[in-house]
Amino acid sequence: MVQLPTRHRWLTACALIALAATGLASPAHADDHTPKARHSSHAPRHGHNSTWTQEPKPDYADPGTVMHPHTFGAPGGSTDPADFQMIQGSDLSGRIADLDAALYKQGVQDLMTQANRTATTGIDCTTDPFGSGDRGTPLAPTTKYCWQSDDATTKEWIPQAVSGVSDAQDDEYWGVKRPITVGSYDAWNPGRDNDWPDGTKGDGVCQSSEPDSCNEKGVRITFLDPDTNKYRHVLLVWPYYNSFNHISFDAVHADEDPLQKGIHAGGMVWYGNYLYVADTMAGIRVFDMRDIMDLNPDQDATVDDPTQDGLTSNVQDTRQVGRQNNVWYSYGYRYVMPQVATWKFAQPQYNKNKYQDGTSITWCEDIGAPKDSYLSLDRSTTPDELVMGEYCRPGQDKDHSNQSKPSTGRIAGIPLNGTTGEISSSGGISDVSAWGNFLPKDGNQGAAKYQGKFYLNQSHLYDSGSLWRATITGGSLLTNGNEIPTAVGPEDMYVEHGTATGAAPLLWSVTEHRENFEDPSCYDDPTDPYVGGGFVEPSQCGRVLYAHKLSSIAAQP
Repeated sequence: MVQLPTRHRWLTACALIALAATGLASPAHADDHTPKARHSSHAPRHGHNSTWTQEPKPDYADPGTVMHPHTFGAPGGSTDPADFQMIQGSDLSGRIADLDAALYKQGVQDLMTQANRTATTGIDCTTDPFGSGDRGTPLAPTTKYCWQSDDATTKEWIPQAVSGVSDAQDDEYWGVKRPITVGSYDAWNPGRDNDWPDGTKGDGVCQSSEPDSCNEKGVRITFLDPDTNKYRHVLLVWPYYNSFNHISFDAVHADEDPLQKGIHAGGMVWYGNYLYVADTMAGIRVFDMRDIMDLNPDQDATVDDPTQDGLTSNVQDTRQVGRQNNVWYSYGYRYVMPQVATWKFAQPQYNKNKYQDGTSITWCEDIGAPKDSYLSLDRSTTPDELVMGEYCRPGQDKDHSNQSKPSTGRIAGIPLNGTTGEISSSGGISDVSAWGNFLPKDGNQGAAKYQGKFYLNQSHLYDSGSLWRATITGGSLLTNGNEIPTAVGPEDMYVEHGTATGAAPLLWSVTEHRENFEDPSCYDDPTDPYVGGGFVEPSQCGRVLYAHKLSSIAAQP
């Protein structure tokens, strides 16, 4: 990972003073905007080309034209962890330094002190994706948080990833705060990629007459303060130089791949100052808690604020992002966090998301680069390691004579440097841990590893999810104990280990499905086509952040 250089804000100040002395306006162009044409090459720092294409960019290959042996033998069997190796991406430090000189910043503690939204817990948190269950009685959570109504019901933002300060710090504190973080991706862009409710087709372009939800906003991170129940969203962004060689930013996209419009952010880990975010087909994107940019430092959204580069920032306009006509925008978000580094899978990516007809693909190849479907952190091993795994449902590849794709998904570890917080590497190639396995169950949405025990979240569409326990025995990752019914739509996992605070260790997760009152799939409906095997479905959908005590999980048969 790139270490950021010392920031020299006084250079910007001196430049503005010199401009003022000559009677000139701050450097800008009347049409200083995000270019419509997208450029595929990355210019060096301060280069003169617009650098729009984002990293990491996967090296796709067609498995139908590549002869390789299939390595999947049985669920839980071993696999080569070298397939999880990643290559360090371009140096983004110059872009970050230029953004740092242009915009003010805010620390995590102050961000949380000024949080603007309120979660509920205890008896006030009435959303219940656990219910009475349809796979047995679900294990009741120890702790549960409900979001504000607009976050709980929006089609636009889908929660996926979870991490927190127990991942980030040995002492489990960030100053005096103990944040929990949740990552969500933008899934609803009516008029652009999604059809309108009346059946009108999206045309790929956002018109001025269409709502701001048309725009693809990528990924946002939510910081929750469990002491106050207050939370705040932060938009993740990609820094680039526009066609006028001005630093700017865009929402994080994977649009170099025509089969994807954005990254899914199915998992993330906060470790030291860095936030590692899963980019499914490509690898990992890295963000830095020291580089959270504040576009509304006076906390008055009705007034544009002056920025360090002599321009202004606007958080009322929810339709624009980056530097546009000498004004900084952020789709209405007060805070943005730019990507500071990138790691791309070293092996070819044989997986894909969709067939040419648009049908989704959930099966996985069993060799080459994995899918980074989710991430967690194991602080109980030496060194600390990221745990990366795949979401896979075995099936047939209809593009290649219905070849069987039986893989349940792979999982492996990536060591971290506890001193720097970076991914351990040599010569720009990431290290990998000694173990690698196929998962014992398919359909995993999240996995965590702690003190040699694995915890797996398996989803069943709108049925209750399943929590599984597993250990590596004789080289195979095998389940132990029975299936534990859990919430509908369980996702990524985070272990709050409690070794510094003395609190009981907790296993956190988050659910993705909104409370969708017009969709009978989320209710008791035995005729529902999603209820495979004829299950009666009493469980409701609903978005919550929740935790189980590890001791409660261990006590299950």
